[in-house]
Amino acid sequence: MDLVTVKSPNKKILKRKAPPFDFKGHKPEEIRKVVSEMRKTMKLSDGVGLSANQVGLDWRLFVAEYNKKFYVVFNPEITKKSEDMEILEEGCLSVPNVFVEVARHKSATLEGNDRTGKKIKIKAFGILARIFQHETDHLNGKLITDYL
Repeated sequence: MDLVTVKSPNKKILKRKAPPFDFKGHKPEEIRKVVSEMRKTMKLSDGVGLSANQVGLDWRLFVAEYNKKFYVVFNPEITKKSEDMEILEEGCLSVPNVFVEVARHKSATLEGNDRTGKKIKIKAFGILARIFQHETDHLNGKLITDYL
């Protein structure tokens, strides 16, 4: 899979809110293949997270890997956030060689679906919470440069 960057011809997908993913419209084999390809692309790019729109797919999906745990989340929504914020520098595979200081909530609760459509809820802290917020931003059409 090729990464979509702010300089790609199809860069507009990065600024568009991804529609809810409908599991009925996709076969399990197709979902497995896309998730596998996204994971491979993320790892080859030295990323810790990758949203579907970053590879040109209009799916509300992201993959992430942190502390040797792999996450696949369809239709992610941040449903709860801590009041405590932390400012850290972030990079983005779709905005190469640019780093931006971004204030994020120190903890967040993420709800969505796993790759089979089952509802999931994950309470995340620290860097994992930041990754989830970053990837959810992508699916809402927001890039790190929007924080400048």
